[in-house]
Amino acid sequence: DPLPFKLVYDYSYDGIMRSVDFSYARLGLNRIDILYVHDIGVYTHGREVNDHYVKQLRDGGYKALDQLKSSGAIKAFGLGVNEVPACLEMMADIDIDVILMAGRYSLLDRSAVEELLPLCEKRGTSITAGGVFNSGILATGAVPGAHFDYTPATDEVLAKVRAMEDLAKQAGKPLAQFALQFPLHHPAVASVIIGTAKPESLDRNMALTSEELPASAFAPFDAHTLVAPPLGDAPVRE
Repeated sequence: DPLPFKLVYDYSYDGIMRSVDFSYARLGLNRIDILYVHDIGVYTHGREVNDHYVKQLRDGGYKALDQLKSSGAIKAFGLGVNEVPACLEMMADIDIDVILMAGRYSLLDRSAVEELLPLCEKRGTSITAGGVFNSGILATGAVPGAHFDYTPATDEVLAKVRAMEDLAKQAGKPLAQFALQFPLHHPAVASVIIGTAKPESLDRNMALTSEELPASAFAPFDAHTLVAPPLGDAPVRE
């Protein structure tokens, strides 16, 4: 990172306003389409610290978000997280426009299906699906060293992915094509985002969208899905 910035978490009114000002400076813009409140949750902060940050957001941060949207400085705001419970907790008393949900609604991981997606449909909250390859395993397949959810894949996950690879092979399509297109068939999902570091990876992923798969193509994969276990009360990611 060539810019001399240090990562600081601050979900207060002043913290969000400063963050927007810094974003304007970095982007060279005076308007932002979507402001995501990023990484609020137990996975990043641990239970005790996260409780403090949730209170920060409720007590002042939400007011900043509402003011920014009302003034036209941003078009929408929401959460950028990888924990379903974090979304449900915030949506209990805060209206948000969109959730960038990483890894919890994918061909493999259906953690968002039971509660979050129905709630988003009811409330008119859009989902941007991120992490659709689940740390890469749905792009590479169950190869040695494959990761799921930022850590080495377990035997259970590897077995499920191998079964999915077989289904994709029977259909004559890459598993990654099913993984990339699957979330878009849910009415709450507005878009899918992918992270890529190489131009050839971007070209490959774009090619996977050139042929649209029908909704019926994904049904055989349902037997091999999982719901990720709770992430625990201690911070996993520092």
